[in-house]
Amino acid sequence: MPVAPLRRPGISNDLNRRDFLVGGAAALLLAGCGGRAGGENDRESRTIEHKFGRTTIEGRPGRVVSVGFTDHDPLLALGVRPVGIRRWFGEPRRGVWPWARDELGDATPELLPVDSINYEQVAALEPDLIVGISSGMTRNDYDTLSEFAPTLPQSDRWPDYGVPWQEQTLVIGRAVGREGRARRLVSGLERRFEEARREHPGFDGATVSVIGTGDGLFYLYSTVDRSVKFFNSLGFRLPEEAARIAPDNRYYVEISEEQFGLVDADVLVCFSASPADEERIRSNRLFRRLDAVREDRVVYLSDNDDPLKGALSFNTVLSHPYLLENFVPRLARIVEEV
Repeated sequence: MPVAPLRRPGISNDLNRRDFLVGGAAALLLAGCGGRAGGENDRESRTIEHKFGRTTIEGRPGRVVSVGFTDHDPLLALGVRPVGIRRWFGEPRRGVWPWARDELGDATPELLPVDSINYEQVAALEPDLIVGISSGMTRNDYDTLSEFAPTLPQSDRWPDYGVPWQEQTLVIGRAVGREGRARRLVSGLERRFEEARREHPGFDGATVSVIGTGDGLFYLYSTVDRSVKFFNSLGFRLPEEAARIAPDNRYYVEISEEQFGLVDADVLVCFSASPADEERIRSNRLFRRLDAVREDRVVYLSDNDDPLKGALSFNTVLSHPYLLENFVPRLARIVEEV
């Protein structure tokens, strides 16, 4: 699993087109959970359908292991402190970023490796639920983990790593017996997106391009990508020329230096694999010609410990409020200057 967010987990060349909209998603997403709509009953048995079949969970799990790269965020938002957390990138303290530290409290979860699921380590944690919606787990992973505890992979209605934050929150909420709380979290965050759009009408129709650079290569991310979805939820759209070349069945497309002109936008976000890669694109002659560059409308993200880089990559019920509070004002200033 590549660490640098320019190649986010699950990048694939054979995905179907999905438009993940923020508004009004909750009712649709719950339909895929299986079983009856549950409340907050500690003794309730819940059966959840997923890409490998069905998982039944009894009561409220006490020891939850998160083998997904971002699943610990909704768990923490729901008041569940995992005993194990999967690493992704950067070195966030105790495995969680700033937006989740209050929810983690003084807990010290064991950190699981980024490259693959360590079965022995998971088993040693004696879980009674294993959550892997954002893990990209294989059938073999699922079969092996299910020997230790009920295991929850993602639905097959979405590409690997492509489950919307709403469904991720609602399904995990159902799994841990806190579906009512999950519903409230989703509806509350959807209202915050709506409020942000009302407060910043200039976002509607403004353009944004999200690009990546690393190892001498350049990428344009499509609307399948998680960070692009965040901007879409605020009313931003891809520039017409960028939308024309952006794949509707992949997370990204590789572009050449000569195509930089196609990605010029009101806001340009540049993910770099390292500070050295950021410096290389900043000094690129063709890149420096872009209006967004000349007018200082570029957001550069190269430090893997930068919370903004983390939040734009995570796309969770906890990271989005961080972005709405800490990044939206910056976007507003950029858009106002266009």
